[in-house]
Amino acid sequence: MRKRKATVATGFLIATAWACAASRLADAEMHGPRIEGVKTTAYSGCAEDNGPYGCKNALGRPLKSGVVTSAAADWSRYPVGTRFRVVETGQQYIVDDYGSALVGTGTIDLYKTTDAQVDRWGVRHVTIEILEWGSPGRSLRILRERGKMRHIREMVQSLQDQESA
Repeated sequence: MRKRKATVATGFLIATAWACAASRLADAEMHGPRIEGVKTTAYSGCAEDNGPYGCKNALGRPLKSGVVTSAAADWSRYPVGTRFRVVETGQQYIVDDYGSALVGTGTIDLYKTTDAQVDRWGVRHVTIEILEWGSPGRSLRILRERGKMRHIREMVQSLQDQESA
């Protein structure tokens, strides 16, 4: 009888440990990795920040603000469509833009609707949580069509290197 109770108790402990581990694994898969110390800057849709593109992202669509806001990054590091959350603020972003000053830096530029918000943000090092990785293949297809500028050629080369690795 004692042996049976010990076996049942051991089985219960193993099942509990497995359930806890599975829960943590599912949590990690749902939320994705956290990346600490990511340098972030901010930009607005004004000509000074976004050049001749105005309030449009690199896909030719309006920059997003709201529950999910636009962000610009090096697409060879954070591919187009990457969704992430800034842990410190809870704000979610989607990478749908890029900028020449971002290529090779690891910096993410966060879209803000006003210049005052851009100024308030300044430069911050934050923790981001990846919610969904974007598509390197889609990034490469889009960028290949635009390969005349140096920063775009650099992203294309980096994406091709990743593809062949």
